[in-house]
Amino acid sequence: MSRSLNKVMLIGNLGADPEVRSTNNGSRVATLSLATSRQWTGQGGEKQEKTEWHRVVCWNNKGAQLADLAEKYMKKGDRIYVEGRVEYRTWEDREKQTRYTTEIIAREVLLLSARGGGEGSGDFVRAKAAAKVAPEAGGGGGGGKAESLDAFPEALDEEDDDLPF
Repeated sequence: MSRSLNKVMLIGNLGADPEVRSTNNGSRVATLSLATSRQWTGQGGEKQEKTEWHRVVCWNNKGAQLADLAEKYMKKGDRIYVEGRVEYRTWEDREKQTRYTTEIIAREVLLLSARGGGEGSGDFVRAKAAAKVAPEAGGGGGGGKAESLDAFPEALDEEDDDLPF
């Protein structure tokens, strides 16, 4: 049996407030614009930088109310961690042109920005951990807070971790 993996992990800053809407069947969905940047030194010694923009889609489903959490806790400039899968879609617009998009379908989102002394950020992480679909989320509020940075230390070990935000 052949297995495959489609997993994306991003840490970046929101370029705009989340756009939250409801679908025809009543589901809520939030769309995030997430910027990730990398820096390097060019051959001539000059600093180079490239920013990538990611479209992240957060659904309310199976107990994980990601769209509601995005609406309540996130705003432009916030630093977040997103884990999910990449998905490619095509559609036809009103002018009959074929359009393409790449989206990250979020499975987990953690707010890394501090709010008012960090209190709001901790509340967000605890709320997210309680809503997590995976059974290992367990009970208790303290476990989610440690997860915010300790669960993915390798993601923070980039060569150039200075962001232009």
